[in-house]
Amino acid sequence: MRIVKEAEERRNEILDVAEALFNQQGYDGTSTNDILKKVGIARGTLYYHFESKEAIMDGIIDRYNKKVIEGAQAIAGRKEIPVIERLLMAITSLNVSGAVSEELMTHIHKPQNALMHQKIQKVLLTEITPIFTGIIQDGIEENIFHTAYPYESVEMLLVYATTILDDGMIELTEEEQSQRMKAFSFNAERILGTEQGMISGQLMKILTKE
Repeated sequence: MRIVKEAEERRNEILDVAEALFNQQGYDGTSTNDILKKVGIARGTLYYHFESKEAIMDGIIDRYNKKVIEGAQAIAGRKEIPVIERLLMAITSLNVSGAVSEELMTHIHKPQNALMHQKIQKVLLTEITPIFTGIIQDGIEENIFHTAYPYESVEMLLVYATTILDDGMIELTEEEQSQRMKAFSFNAERILGTEQGMISGQLMKILTKE
């Protein structure tokens, strides 16, 4: 008996299978035939949802971006958490490499796929910045942050956090990573106009919890 699935359910099934195959065989080593066989659908059904293997990869990235945005909104809305801790929790939750498999990150960071990585970065900056700005505004109201540029301050912090601190973008030793985190805290305190040591102290607590 033929099983008919709802469009969204079928789309997610294709993405789940494709992502698993990309992880196992590599993006270049996986064909649309592999995906068809694993899902158990006709080629026409696949093309109804995705016109190519590249479109499937875009779908995986779009789904990741949606998950990141929802996670950021959830953290930003937790008003019971102190402002600085909430901000750092939100920023550390954006680690691209921690949410996408190593195989997919390798593919995304290839020079020929620069537009793919740019797509992730664009979503982070345009969708996440307003969410995080709300946290900064809370800090300003509580007299913790002192900046006339809350939105722009978030942009600066996000650009650094999602490029320099993204494991897939730049290879850093553990010592270099630690140095970058210290510099991030140091400069974040000045950008946001908060008391020295407040961000670095909270950041160390979050990292040690992990």
